[in-house]
Amino acid sequence: MAAPSTVPSTLAELREAGVPDRSVKEEVRANLIARLRADEPLSTGVIGYEHHVLPELERALLAGQDLILLGERGQAKTRLVRGLVELLDPSTPIVAGCEINCSPYHPTCAACRRKAVDHGDRLPVAWIDRERRFAEKLATPDIAVADLIGDVDPIKVAEGRTLGDEETIHWGLVPRHHRGIVAINELPDLPERIQVALLNVLEERDVQVRGYSLRLPLDVLLVATANPDDYTNRGRIISPLKDRFGAQVRTHYPRTVDDEVAIVHAEAAPPPPDVTVHVPRFLDEVLAECTRALRDSPEINQRSGVSVRFTIGAHETLVAAAVRRAARTGVDLAVPRVVDLQTVPPAALGRVEFDLLEEGRELEIVEQALSRALLAVWRRHLAGEDLDRLLARFDEESLTVVTGDLVPGADVLAAFGGTIDGLARWLERLGEADRADDPEVAASAVEFVLEGLHLGRRLNRDAVDHVGTLRYGG
Repeated sequence: MAAPSTVPSTLAELREAGVPDRSVKEEVRANLIARLRADEPLSTGVIGYEHHVLPELERALLAGQDLILLGERGQAKTRLVRGLVELLDPSTPIVAGCEINCSPYHPTCAACRRKAVDHGDRLPVAWIDRERRFAEKLATPDIAVADLIGDVDPIKVAEGRTLGDEETIHWGLVPRHHRGIVAINELPDLPERIQVALLNVLEERDVQVRGYSLRLPLDVLLVATANPDDYTNRGRIISPLKDRFGAQVRTHYPRTVDDEVAIVHAEAAPPPPDVTVHVPRFLDEVLAECTRALRDSPEINQRSGVSVRFTIGAHETLVAAAVRRAARTGVDLAVPRVVDLQTVPPAALGRVEFDLLEEGRELEIVEQALSRALLAVWRRHLAGEDLDRLLARFDEESLTVVTGDLVPGADVLAAFGGTIDGLARWLERLGEADRADDPEVAASAVEFVLEGLHLGRRLNRDAVDHVGTLRYGG
């Protein structure tokens, strides 16, 4: 809930305003139910999870369960976790000055309990926004129990407090986000002795610091992420901790080309503002199909996976090649073409882990996947197209078409010596009919047609002069 119009500043005013007293899981559940009734998505900006992941996540939250998001890299696990903060109330009352966000209704720490006794209904109240109630921690081997739970603060001891005084403790990340959400990314990378410190948080809902006889009831929603390979091999989640998580939600890569392309368009870096760029959809489909082919390849380490970041990076490389050509040749519209696909494999190799008996074939494997993807997309859009007349021109006229990374689209079209029979129909089938008058778009479609014929072994193609120049001949 939002802070009332007249913001209560004491416990008595809080009660009079009817501000509810509820746990963080009850708060998340209530706000999620309100979203579901309003037909609003649980998380915005996440594509392809509508029928599988999000329903599982919603059920876990409605059940009030701590949970693990399990999936390969690049499956939007962190984005899903960060989206949960929207299920918290916009603002929440706490005891004024409290380090661990104690509820005015039920003070938790010693300092706030003493304030409650001293002030009664005049207990001062402050309000904090939802962002202050969310913590995200990347698990690394150097994390200590003090970072997550807390430790004795020598400065406070030096001020005169005794070691048995609870107020000598400097609280860690989890207590400081009492009444909030704590997310731990890559949980298996957390050393096992540190994982033990979370056992009480998940089950008994309290913490222990060194040898203190301390009970600090915590109200937190704990969410963790993990990769399957880490979950079972490189690192592991200790069995007692796994048992305390109420739900495991399995994420996945985009299951359709449309979803993969939509994610690319949403996540790719925008082109320079002073350059107009148009990326034909069929080329984005080629990149998406290439990524899907690599995910199915036995020569790729599937435990590591091939994330959507591969497709996004390939798209950005393709756009950069088109922008470079437009800048160097002076054309107004930068349009990627088939010739620019040559730039993708060298730039994308670092995003893929290979399982090869012999080294040195990495580039070849990605190039082969890219060729198979292009042919699959070509057949999807142009299957059944009569291209015999085009092929006859290569034979009868000894036609040669040269393209390259710095060859303007107009020069590619000029190689045909006039009109190109069927071009309007190709553009329509490729979804580019509304840009048929632009030579850069037309050249991109022509190159796509020629490359498909080459991959179908109906047209010769050679690399000439230098890398980036291709020649199509009879």
